[in-house]
Amino acid sequence: MKFTPVYDKKFKPMSIVLRDFKKMVEKAPSKELGICVERNDGYNYVYRLNIFASPEKRAENYDIAERIIKSMLWVAGGYKIYISGDEYIYDRIKKDYTLEGARAFDVDFMQTVFEKPFEVIWCAESLPEYSPCNVSIGGHLDGCRIGFDAGGSDRKVSAVIDGKVVYSEEVVWFPKVNSDWHYHYEGIKAAMQSAASKMPRVDAIGVSSAGVYINNKIMVASLFLKVPKEDYKPHVQNMYIDIAKEFGAPLEVANDGDVTALAGAMDLKDNSVLGIAMGTSEAVGYINDKGLLNGWLSEVAFVPVDFEKTAMVDEWSGDYGCGVKYFSQDGVIKLAENAGYKFKDGSSPAEKLKEIQKLMAEGSGLARRIYEDIGIYLGYAIPYYAEFYKIKHLLILGRVTSGEGGAIIIAKAKEVLAAEFPEYADINIIMPDESNKRVGQSIAAASLPEIKKQYL
Repeated sequence: MKFTPVYDKKFKPMSIVLRDFKKMVEKAPSKELGICVERNDGYNYVYRLNIFASPEKRAENYDIAERIIKSMLWVAGGYKIYISGDEYIYDRIKKDYTLEGARAFDVDFMQTVFEKPFEVIWCAESLPEYSPCNVSIGGHLDGCRIGFDAGGSDRKVSAVIDGKVVYSEEVVWFPKVNSDWHYHYEGIKAAMQSAASKMPRVDAIGVSSAGVYINNKIMVASLFLKVPKEDYKPHVQNMYIDIAKEFGAPLEVANDGDVTALAGAMDLKDNSVLGIAMGTSEAVGYINDKGLLNGWLSEVAFVPVDFEKTAMVDEWSGDYGCGVKYFSQDGVIKLAENAGYKFKDGSSPAEKLKEIQKLMAEGSGLARRIYEDIGIYLGYAIPYYAEFYKIKHLLILGRVTSGEGGAIIIAKAKEVLAAEFPEYADINIIMPDESNKRVGQSIAAASLPEIKKQYL
């Protein structure tokens, strides 16, 4: 390992650990471990890894396999884990992935999303056959369209006619602290009505929003955090569907990370685009090499990037070393505090980030090293993400990347790749400019649905 974060000396990149593990296994008696994660409609993701054959190495095998399985689950999503090739790993994973086990959070989340009981299944002979899903996303610019972006602090809406934004507005709202579902419904509807009033008709509605969506249903979304459980299924889950019916227009809802990646792909006129937004959390979206979605969750905030077991624990999932503590405002705060920096009492995470950004603007060496450390994190994380995503272009955005900090992160990440992983050094790492971020996202969201002829 050629680069060590100044303010996180214990950092042990998953990419380096996995690479070293593979090299050691090549020199020893080995066997194949097969892992399959299955999600809705029988779609799945399959990963195969050679591991040590010796029973003496079973704990070492498990430590790697457990992190891989955790990663697969949050990259692709699923409620069934199939394992072949090693019963010890199967037994431990089966115990961990229960509502009483070490991965209770993961189990509960996946059961909620897919509305199925979670299972870990032993395959004595072979894994299920790989069953990929390719979902067409956006790129439709014809007609009169509404593009809606549901943010946690403001909601954005645009009226788009034949690919041109003719009207847009941003309205401050407070969805995360409102328990009355009517507040959300009326706010979303009002935004869409505002855009509709600027066009002769509404042919289609596209929605970009944080969360997990299946068939336009809101399965899990932080915007509705305070809505009581008894109101969720009858009033929240089909909210976008119900509002679209009032306009009599086709609807398509997508995760905001995927829409960001789509906006990038449309701007670049290319595919294999991974977008990483570093803000309150780490949000990720992906457009594959066919210009389509994989139908994956891509909740990479919960994917481990640090193998060090004493690494910072995410309060929500209860797991260590996950991306949310490396590529978000929490990552900036963690590094600053590791450096001995004292924030003002009572400061919110957003205020703490602004404090470091202010120091950066003033030429602070401490602030610069924080951003360089995040660049080191990113440089080592990219090869691990590339285990699951084919990456040609990497879009970096989000409030953490504002100002000079974003350029420093990218420069350091490129330096790490060139020195440690030259096979990935040609990945195009870029930040979209402000106009592309705002207008591009609006157009991408509006372009999500395909308009059937009867709507034109």
